Parts: sequence; structure tokens; C-alpha cells
Amino acid sequence: MDGDRRRWRQCLLGGAVFAVCMAGTTLPTPLYGLYQEKFGFSELMVTVVYAVYAFGVIGVLLLAGNASDTVGRRPVLLAGLAFSAASAVCFLCATGMGWLYAGRLLSGLSAGLFTGAATAYVMELAPKGGTSRATFVATAANMGGLGCGPLLAGVLAQYAAWPLYLPFVVHLALVAVSAAVLARLPETVRDRQPLSTVRPQRPGLPPQVRSVFAPAAIASFVGFALFGVFTSVSPAFLAESLDVHNHAVTGLIVALAFFASTAGQLAVGRIGVGRSLPLGCAGLLAGLALLAGALWWDLLALVVASAVVGGVGQGLALRGALAAVAAASPPDRRAAVISMLFVVAYTGISLPVIGVGLLVGPIGLEGAGLVFIACMAVLVVAAAGYLLRRPARAPA
Repeated sequence: MDGDRRRWRQCLLGGAVFAVCMAGTTLPTPLYGLYQEKFGFSELMVTVVYAVYAFGVIGVLLLAGNASDTVGRRPVLLAGLAFSAASAVCFLCATGMGWLYAGRLLSGLSAGLFTGAATAYVMELAPKGGTSRATFVATAANMGGLGCGPLLAGVLAQYAAWPLYLPFVVHLALVAVSAAVLARLPETVRDRQPLSTVRPQRPGLPPQVRSVFAPAAIASFVGFALFGVFTSVSPAFLAESLDVHNHAVTGLIVALAFFASTAGQLAVGRIGVGRSLPLGCAGLLAGLALLAGALWWDLLALVVASAVVGGVGQGLALRGALAAVAAASPPDRRAAVISMLFVVAYTGISLPVIGVGLLVGPIGLEGAGLVFIACMAVLVVAAAGYLLRRPARAPA
């Protein structure tokens, strides 16, 4: 019993480190308006800065998504924390767009190293028989950390001094504490190899994972696409169309989507993996419809409702996808397979976000948002139909 308690404590500490890293990736979200005033760039540049992060994540997942299976989880996660700290330093030194691009790219490298490795690490730290709960800890740390970033930055920017500096100073302190915690946690990879043995992974999946991976990847792509556009353009929409200039309120609304995702993940235990994926798609479709209404009628209440409903749908889909894929993966390939799932998910963040940014100029922010919603609605319906015909199987 004492051993199980110690393992759960280690699992939760690993989840806390995961959350700190992911919070750093969304920390600039409510600050982009201030950066626009300071550097004078367009809404397209906001989406490009945001998408640079996704390209960094995808690059690392493809090139080194399997690194922690080889050299161990802790060295990879410590490297991720180092990139997170370097990103914060770039934002602290920012005197132009180049610093923002560098900061977002480093943040993407950090998230890319953490996404697969930290998910596998948190699950492996849990005691035997605790896979389901550990999966929730990992996905909740991921989404909860993403939600804490804009909330922390928004509150500090609105109610404290130095709005473009203090959030990153606080994050640097949290990263330092996280590194100290990680140094005291055990390594879970037994047969470790030198760094020189790590090779870029080819896009591929073990045969036993393929039937599970397709529906999981579809649901993940749609959920991350909704979150990508919501977090990149909603601050501008709130300020320009709804006259909401309070950074704390902006950060809270963005954070609600991620916190609602955590609630959706918690519900998977009762709903079941097989049903959570199609139900998640239904929630995403409802969230898209509410967002369309918010853009059409300029209603703050619908923006909030969209964040909550869409977030719950994304959480249902994400945890169901992750549980199904992790259960089907062989242990020595688990981090690599999870990384491939997030490659698809982060593709959903990058391409639609840039598309919306390109459309803002000719048709306006609301028009670009409605075009995005229409495209994502078609994809959600197609994904739900696929999942109903070929449902993901619950893990044993």
C-alpha cells in the first residue's frame, strides 16, 4: 500500500512538471494584443507566430519523438524544460518580431519533447493497475497546463506591473522548481542507450496499432484545430467585436476551453473509450455551432458557451484517442506512437490557423472564422460517421 501511495505521488509530481511546461506554451496568448501595439504587426502575423509553435512541435515529434524510448524519459524532459526556459528568455528580451518567432519556436521544441515522453512517463510512474487514472493525469496535466498559461498571463498583465515581462519571470521560476522535482523522480526506461543511437523516426505504426490509430487521429485533429483557432484569434475578436479589453477576462475565456477539456477527459471513465470518440465529435460540432453564433451575433455568452462545450468535446475525444492508442502500442514503441498521434493533432493547430490568418485581410475576422467553422464542421461530421462505422475498441 505504501508503495502504491509513493508511486501515485510520483505520478502526480510528473503530471505537475508536465503542466508547467505546457503552461509556458500558451502564456503569450492574452498578450498578443499588447505585442501588436508595441511592434505594429497584423492579425495574419499573430496566426503565423502561433503556427510557428506548431511547426516546432511537429518537427521534434518526427525527428525525436522516440528519443525517450531510447535514452530515457528524464533526460528528454530536462531538455524540454531547458527549451521552455529559453523561450521565456526570448520573450523577456523581445524587441521585434524575430524574438517572438524564436520564442514560439523554442516553445514548440519544448512541447514536442514533452508531449510523447511526459505522457508515457506519467503513465509509467503509476502503480500497476492504474493505467486509466494515470492516462487522465497525463491528459489533464497537458490540457490543464495549457489552460493555466493564458489565465496566469492575463491576470498578471491586467493587475500587476510589467505585463510583458512578469508572466515570463514567474514561468522561469516554475521551470526551475520543475527541474528540481524531475531530478528526484525515478527513471522508468530500463534498457537505455546512448544519445548517438537515436535516429529520426519514419512516419509509421506497428501493425497492431493501425486500426485504432485512424479514428483516434481524426478526432484529435479536429479537436486541436478548434483549439488552435480559438486561442489564436479569440483575443482579437473579444477586443475588436465585443469591446473586451480586460486581459484577465480574455485569459479566463481561453483557459475555460482547456479546463472544459479536462472535465471531458474525466467523463471518459464513465462513458467508455468506444463511445467517447463519437460523443467528443458531437461536442466539437456543437462547440463550432456556438462559435458561429458568437461570430454572427457578436455575443460574449456564446463565446463562453463555445469554449465550454467545444472543450468538453475535445477532452472526450483526446482521452479516448490516447487511451486506445496507448493500450494498443507495444511498450518499447509507446512514446513514439503517442508522438505520431500528436503530430496529427498539431497539424490541426497549424494549417487551419494560418488559413484563418490569410482570410482575415480580404473577408474580416468574423468571415474568416465562419469559413473555418464550415470546413471543420464537414470534417467533424465525416469523422463521426467513420467512428460510428469503425469504433475504437476499449483498452483491455
